[in-house]
Amino acid sequence: MVDDAIVVVENVERIMRTEGKSPRDATIESMDEITGALIGIALVLSAVFLPMAFFGGSTGVIYRQFSITIVSAMALSILVALILTPALCATLLKPGSEDRIPLGRRFFGGFNRAFEASVRRYHSALEWLFGHATPALAVYAGIIIVLTFLFLRLPTSFLPEEDQGVVIAQATLPPGAVQSRTLAVLKQLEHHFLVDEKKNAESIFTVAGFSFSGAGQNAGIAFVHLRDWNLRRGEKNHAPAIATRTTIALSKVRDAQVYALVLPAVPELGISSGFDLELEDRGNLGHAGLVAAENKLVQLAGKDPILANVRLNALQDTPQLHVDIDEAKANALGLSIADVNNTLSAAWGSVFINQFVDRGRIKQVYMEGDAPFRMKPEDLDRWYVRGQNGEMAPFSSFAHSSWMLGPSELDRYNGVPALEIQGQAAPGKSSGAAMNEMEKLIKQLPADIGYDWTGISYQERLSGSQAPSLYAISILVVFLCLAALYESWSIPFSVLLVIPLGVVGAVLAATMRGLYNDIYFQVGLLATIGLSAKNAILIVEFAAAGEREGRPIRDSALHAARLRLRPILMTSLAFVAGVSPLALSTGAGAASQNDIGTGVIGGMISATVLAIFFVPLFFLLVRSFVARQTARKAA
Repeated sequence: MVDDAIVVVENVERIMRTEGKSPRDATIESMDEITGALIGIALVLSAVFLPMAFFGGSTGVIYRQFSITIVSAMALSILVALILTPALCATLLKPGSEDRIPLGRRFFGGFNRAFEASVRRYHSALEWLFGHATPALAVYAGIIIVLTFLFLRLPTSFLPEEDQGVVIAQATLPPGAVQSRTLAVLKQLEHHFLVDEKKNAESIFTVAGFSFSGAGQNAGIAFVHLRDWNLRRGEKNHAPAIATRTTIALSKVRDAQVYALVLPAVPELGISSGFDLELEDRGNLGHAGLVAAENKLVQLAGKDPILANVRLNALQDTPQLHVDIDEAKANALGLSIADVNNTLSAAWGSVFINQFVDRGRIKQVYMEGDAPFRMKPEDLDRWYVRGQNGEMAPFSSFAHSSWMLGPSELDRYNGVPALEIQGQAAPGKSSGAAMNEMEKLIKQLPADIGYDWTGISYQERLSGSQAPSLYAISILVVFLCLAALYESWSIPFSVLLVIPLGVVGAVLAATMRGLYNDIYFQVGLLATIGLSAKNAILIVEFAAAGEREGRPIRDSALHAARLRLRPILMTSLAFVAGVSPLALSTGAGAASQNDIGTGVIGGMISATVLAIFFVPLFFLLVRSFVARQTARKAA
């Protein structure tokens, strides 16, 4: 909103200073000049962000929030710039007011003289550039090559890891481990956070017998609440760094596998950050074949430098008591399989009997075998089943038991037997690189083993496939809006050609700060596209108006660039200053803000520095080409 107001105020002030008109007359003339540019800017920025509102999935939800917010703010900004700002200019501005103040006369006078000298040098540089268009286009081609190289090398991701003040640690012991061993491991977890990480951890809550991988005596989990962000300054004291240190420190525990995790940036998209993979048995290899493939994949991932903490998100196969019933003997004894199963359920598990009312409350009655009679496999022989003739038959007469390894739960994904594999990228690597590496490792497994991404990883793949279409639709709509505004198919090209000049700055800034090409950076990239086009419109609008008035194309481009240099620099500086807190923010949600702020600042700087030279050149080349084609057709 400030940018559009700056354009109006600067243009009014310029007319007052150069032509000596009153604030009212200067405001009227100024609005005649820049109304078209303001409308064009509103259309372009709306065209860039409006397609984001129509994407589906979780990425569409994030896009939609930015789209609706920015488009609404832009509409309000244009209304203020067209209605309120001119009225304020005509009412509040006074000619030569700064000359009446000694300090203002010295400061503003000196600044204006220095700026006018810079404008003259800029004008001379443009004249030289117009005479050397071929080298300038070679530089532009080099910028596009650099942009392509940097963009392809920029690591991909979906959402950045956010420090939400919580770390989760999971401990998994070998199958059959009793609860006392699990509690000993949890004690080591408590010691690590409350002693080794006491400057970062505030409290810890541990649970034995449960984890996100499953429930059992050999599973445990710890929830760690970290101190306030102001007390944990520095990258090494953020939650992801603490989780990495914890995993490394507790890898020495011989009794258990311990992994420390951070919460996902968006709730409901998984239980932790990192990737989520479903390994599927598509060739009916059976549970044993699927487990063997999972073990091989985890071993390969453990040796890969791009991957970290790759694990099975389930408990390993556990010892189970298998009861084998001889149906022929059971039938000979007059027993039905249903009666046998009911007796087993009641003796070794529990069975619902009925309900009763106790002091005004409804309570339930369950029947189960007493603990001393269901402690050992031999206790099965002490139970009897009543046959159809009323006689009791012991289990030993028709069944026997044996120990075997079996899964604690059977998972299916899309109707196919599957095992869930989770993991993270190694420090300094992106989630996109980790997912690509996992796909390469899966190719080393048997051909009947397939995979599907799920949770946050599925959304990352979906957002990556949507990004090119989002950019293409935005640029197409921008082109059509500009073509309708200027009633020309050629003038929009001089605006669109400036887009790579802004994008290269955004990508370069993200590369220098070690950021990833995630969904928030893509939002910042779209903002950079719109703001780059905005600066170009300020020049092209005046150049097109000069051409319509009968000026030569070269003079129109030079005159427009000279007049629009000041508002372009002012609006760009104002925008960079406004976005700087995002790029420098810390604490909760800082990673997403850094992505947006860094991309927009880098894009605005490069778009401003390069566009003030290339936009007039593009206008000159495009309009000169059209003029030559028109003359040739007329001839």
